[in-house]
Amino acid sequence: MSEDKNKNDGPVVIKKYANRRLYNTQTSSYVTLDHLAAMVKEGTEFEVQDARTGEDITRSVLTQIIFEEEAKGQSLLPIKFLRQLIRFYGDSLQTFVPGYLDMSMDSFTKNQGAMRDRIAEALGGGNQMVENMTRQNLQLFENAMAMFTPFGVPGATGKPEGGKPAGKPAQGTEDIADLKEEMEAMRRQLAELSQRK
Repeated sequence: MSEDKNKNDGPVVIKKYANRRLYNTQTSSYVTLDHLAAMVKEGTEFEVQDARTGEDITRSVLTQIIFEEEAKGQSLLPIKFLRQLIRFYGDSLQTFVPGYLDMSMDSFTKNQGAMRDRIAEALGGGNQMVENMTRQNLQLFENAMAMFTPFGVPGATGKPEGGKPAGKPAQGTEDIADLKEEMEAMRRQLAELSQRK
């Protein structure tokens, strides 16, 4: 019932005070970052506001939750990925990265149940199904990145407008190649995981 109420009334408002305490205005109680992490996992939408200014600081608080989880040893973000992400700050493709990551995570989330089922099947038989699912996701990632190429500068694909290879690939091409390598590494890790169990 309260979940329906949340959906109708919008996100739960969390106030962050100068003493760094977080206050859930819906439950009239103080909460911690662990509580907010649990709310995210439950699918409860919330917005964090600076109690003094009313500014929306949800992004920085969510980033802080990720930092805390990583510090606990829940390593989810590979170092190579973090470095690549940092490289995109100030890059000409920076405006496209959030949309690309949103699409990628949406696709991964939609396939989550199917992936779990297929991993379970793979543990009982072969890992071909897991590899096929990973390959499918990799193709989706590549298609998403291909959508951004027309907006880049001429030659951003490593080829000038005439179609002949350029002497040196553009920085955007190197970043895309790095992302592809990272996705291939993730595919190999999934395959190894399914073989171990």
